[in-house]
Amino acid sequence: MSTLALTVYVLIWPVLVAGVLAALCRGFFKEWLQARRDGEDLI
Repeated sequence: MSTLALTVYVLIWPVLVAGVLAALCRGFFKEWLQARRDGEDLI
């Protein structure tokens, strides 16, 4: 495996993890704000 391919393979995982974390946080805060507006508990 070439050095460039290995470097890209190793560096893509933090980008994917950051994307998934951003999606989870966005969904959480969206639901949290909606629950606050409706006067409900989040759980």
